[in-house]
Amino acid sequence: MKLFRFDQQVGRRVDRFDSVEATISRIVRTPESVHIGCMHIGAEGVVGYHPAVVDQLFVVVSGEGWVRGEGDEKVPIAAGQAAFWIAGEGHESGTKTGMVALVIEGEGLDPERFMPLL
Repeated sequence: MKLFRFDQQVGRRVDRFDSVEATISRIVRTPESVHIGCMHIGAEGVVGYHPAVVDQLFVVVSGEGWVRGEGDEKVPIAAGQAAFWIAGEGHESGTKTGMVALVIEGEGLDPERFMPLL
């Protein structure tokens, strides 16, 4: 057995797109070009608006905040919920109190096959 870290201290600060208080800790990249990371967004943090490079699933594992797609509406999201953006779709996320989310990126992701919609 090997143990690994993906906490905020080993992550890389996200400052592109006017992001604030955001860190990404990479977890794994598969041979099929799927990337999995852990996004730590601190209190009053934002991952700024930008287009998704590939399909992206944002799985909130702790805390709560908001997400938005190409519209202006900020939709509440909390632990146990996920947001999905298709490649090219503009998106943004943020929180008042702090939030941690797994970020799964790759071509052809289809979360509707496994998770019920809200």
